[in-house]
Order: sequence, then structure tokens, then C-alpha cells
Amino acid sequence: MTTTTLTISPLRVPASLTDDDGAEFRAYGELNRLICDEAVGLPEIAPDAAQMLASWQDATDTLHTGFVARERGEIVGMITIDYAQEADAQAAEIDLLVPERHWGTGVEDALLDLAESEARAHGRSLIQTWTLHRPVSSGEMITPRTGWGRIPTTPLADAIAARGYVFEQVERNSEFDLRADPAPLRALLAEADAAAGADYRLLHWMAPTPREFQDGYAAILARLSTDAPSGDMEFVAEHWDADRVVRRERRLTGAGQALSVTAAQHLPSGDLVAYNELLIGADRTRTTHQLGTLVARDHRGHRLGALVKAANLLRWRDLMPLSPAVSTFNAEENRPMLSINETIGFRPVSYAGAWQKRL
Repeated sequence: MTTTTLTISPLRVPASLTDDDGAEFRAYGELNRLICDEAVGLPEIAPDAAQMLASWQDATDTLHTGFVARERGEIVGMITIDYAQEADAQAAEIDLLVPERHWGTGVEDALLDLAESEARAHGRSLIQTWTLHRPVSSGEMITPRTGWGRIPTTPLADAIAARGYVFEQVERNSEFDLRADPAPLRALLAEADAAAGADYRLLHWMAPTPREFQDGYAAILARLSTDAPSGDMEFVAEHWDADRVVRRERRLTGAGQALSVTAAQHLPSGDLVAYNELLIGADRTRTTHQLGTLVARDHRGHRLGALVKAANLLRWRDLMPLSPAVSTFNAEENRPMLSINETIGFRPVSYAGAWQKRL
């Protein structure tokens, strides 16, 4: 596709980042971090190219596609388009990456036009995307349809709103200082353990998940797509089994990452009913990312969320003593989980806006 001197071509996915054709994917990782730095000053919330490559190479559960925009040979922007592979999936998830110095030149419009065309060609009727925002409360603010939270507008938010995207939800990005005094965490763990009672026990493991827990872990992971607060964002129910757990962990740990899981098991049934995950890249001195945290609906009210979070964080301090902080995202309307985070000591550092558009 060409407009004036702008050319757009598919993002090449190499077998290895060190291959001759790996430069473009490495540039994607660098651009991803640059955008997060420019948007909110937090480049560490973006995975690098090595962390993303395994997911792009395996399309079993999600098909990842991307396009690179160039102006006279220089990369001026990219867009990625992801397709969940469930049979009834209707959404395409896009991520527009245009640096500030190239914004407003038509790059963003060309890439968004292409993304919508690609989504239609893949049979999708819905496009979803997320925007990053600084934690400020002055200037022009926008409120999502959930009514929970508000964020400052940005050029990207304005651009997609003008194209008919609806602002659905705010997610809070919070960080926890792993170097802080652990005494409050230990006290919270003791309180949560007492509240949970004798019907629940904690389990801990580092990926790969032991075979005896794979089926139970798959069942609780499947609940994240349906049980987590999402406003009117439409997410397909994900289908999980032990094989999908193995595939996911292979992708997550393929470049030297480490994944810790703490789960709560309901002893009368044997079911895993709550879990918390912490992930760090090969560089153990960088920020840790909290992935999923969930308590099954029918087991809420027993402080299991606090239990698995506090236990995993305390364990992580010993496992990864050089990581300075944990970063996590939670929906603003998810007050039970945010209350736990606030009690633990997480503080807001940025926000994300969730948007979707019907094609």
C-alpha cells in the first residue's frame, strides 16, 4: 500500500532475532517501548522483542499480524492486529505505534484504515484498542461508558474517537515497590489466611505448571475471559485445556523469562479457585509484571484475592531480589481488587483506556 511516499508492508517475523531478517522485529520491540515512554514515561511496561517473538511464531491460540509504515525508507510507524482463534471470536485487537515526531503526517490514518480493512478481511465485526494516559486530573478529561474513572485526552484518543471508537472502560496501572518493608504484606497474608479458613490451601510453582495442576489451572485461566470486569468490551469465552497451558507457558518463558504462580485450592472439591501470576524477563533487574489475578465467582468473599497476591509477592521478593517493582493493570470498577492493591501498597502510575468500534 502506498500513499505519496508512504509505504506499508507486512511485519516480518523471523525464526530468530539474530537472523538477517530479524531487524524489523527488533525495531518493533524498540518502537513499542518508545511509545510507552512517550505516552506515560514507563517504557518498562512494554515487552521487548525477545519476549514477544514466541507468541508471534505460534498462532494456535492468537494470530498476531503487523504492518510497518516507512517514509523514504525510515520506519515512521507500525500497527499490530491480533485475532483470537476461538471459532466464535468477532474482535480484532489493534495497537497503533506512531512516534510523536511522526504524528499528524497521515501515518496514523493510513495504518488505522489498513487495520479496519484487514479486520474485515479476517471476518471480524469489532475492533478493540487501548490508549495510555498519564495520571493527571487537569485539562480536558474523558469518562468511559462504565462511569468509573476518567483520563486526560490524547491525540490518539481524539483520533480514534473521531473514527467512531467508543470509550468503554478505564484501567489503572499500579506499581508496588518490592524494596518496601514486607511487614504489611506479612500481616495481610496472615489475616487473609485466617479469613479463608481450613477449606483452602495455597499452592506455589514456577512454570512449567506441574502436570497434576494443569487441568485445574486451565479451568481457572478460562474464567478470566468471562469473570473479570470488562464493561461493555466484548470478549469471547476462551477454551482452555492442559495443552493450552503448556503452549502459553512455552511462549511466556521462551526467552529466559520466569513465571511464578500462586493458587488457592478448595480442598473439598480439589478445584483451583484463585490465582496470581508474576512474570519477569531474562534481565532480573527490571520491572516484574503481574499477569492474571482472579477469584472464581462462587468463591469470592473469603479474601482469596488478598491471600494469593500477598503470598506470591512475598515469595517473589526472595526469588527475584533485584527486581525493583511490580506493575499491574486493573479495571477501575474492580473495587475489590483495587482495594487489595491499595492495602498492599500499589500506587497508580498510569491509566489505559479501552475502546471498541463496530465495523
